[in-house]
Amino acid sequence: MDTLTRVREVPASAAPARRATSSGRTFRQFLHENGLTLVLMGLFLISWIGQTVTGWVEHNKDNAEHNQPQVTMTHYLASGHFWQATAENWESEFLQMAMFVLLTVCLRQKGSPESKGIDGEEEVDADPLEKRDDPRAPWPVRQGGAILWVYSHSLSIAFALLFIMSFVLHAWGGAVSYSEQQHVHGEHGASVLQYMATSRFWFESFQNWQSEFLSLAAMVYLAVYLRERGSAESKPVATPHDEQGA
Repeated sequence: MDTLTRVREVPASAAPARRATSSGRTFRQFLHENGLTLVLMGLFLISWIGQTVTGWVEHNKDNAEHNQPQVTMTHYLASGHFWQATAENWESEFLQMAMFVLLTVCLRQKGSPESKGIDGEEEVDADPLEKRDDPRAPWPVRQGGAILWVYSHSLSIAFALLFIMSFVLHAWGGAVSYSEQQHVHGEHGASVLQYMATSRFWFESFQNWQSEFLSLAAMVYLAVYLRERGSAESKPVATPHDEQGA
């Protein structure tokens, strides 16, 4: 009787330990499977906090030079200065990615791992309807029709929408910041549309856009001849320059 009791007690007492071990393994697995996104988002948050704090200090410094009142951090987070600086950079990044996704559909760069092969079609060109009966295929593929069309272009659509959102936010924040500066000098402010018609707005946009397109071009071309062992953005080190690589 005592032996049977002990046999029954062992699984019961071991269960919490197994659950804890399973929970720990699940969390470690989550970190392993999402490490790239998590680290990049962490770097983004650290950089954004740095931008916010230094932007706040700079904004108050500028206010002091013009005999304007100092603002709290809370007030600064709702200011045009903060959102203009933030959105004009988001805008260029999302434009860069949207254009890169679209341009790589039809354009090529021989030897670059960022490009499809020079000739023929690849797996990414396959008709998704061929997988319509695959139970593991994403729901839009199994659904077909307009839903599948949207899903087939959802990556570029998402980046385009993020670009438009950032572009509008940049215009709004810039208009508010510009109007505040105009009022300090005793001049009239500007609406969002009026601000978008100024050279200042387009200077802010183009100075960011050109740098993003330059960095993309450098990535595409330099990856033909240069390597980074272990990186998914590089060809294998021993791959000849004129081959696309895996």
